Amino acid sequence: MPLLLLVIFIGIPVLEIAVFIEAGSLIGLWPTIAIVVVTAFVGTSLLRIQGYGVINRIRAQTEQGQVPVFELFEGLCLFAAGLLLLTPGFVTDTVGFLLFLPPLRRLFARLIAARIAMFGFQTVRPGPPPGAGPASAGGNGPVIDGEFTTVDRDTPPST
Repeated sequence: MPLLLLVIFIGIPVLEIAVFIEAGSLIGLWPTIAIVVVTAFVGTSLLRIQGYGVINRIRAQTEQGQVPVFELFEGLCLFAAGLLLLTPGFVTDTVGFLLFLPPLRRLFARLIAARIAMFGFQTVRPGPPPGAGPASAGGNGPVIDGEFTTVDRDTPPST
């Protein structure tokens, strides 16, 4: 995990700088900057169009009483794509545009589902936080402290 963070926070910016230098030397400074700005606008438009479609599918599935798991995953991919396209750079833009392709999102979903099926996922049983009193020591449940008043049905309530 630390190596992955190192690659993300150091490797990707270094790669982006190298690609910027190469692109700037091939096509010039202003065309390079224009491409970066245009990809941000195009990415925002694609995010809006595909995002509305995903929201409508989520709404339709929830109205039918189904859990929209794949649609939520698609929404997460579109969110990541939007972030990547707003980040200046050619490499992040390429990955962002790839996430806009529905077949690639379906492939990612299948790969993640297969990984979860292979390794499973660990569940944590809900319980009281550490030091929560007798329930955490193996009691029969939570202890509720309160006051009560006995009410007689024959006497009218006092106001």
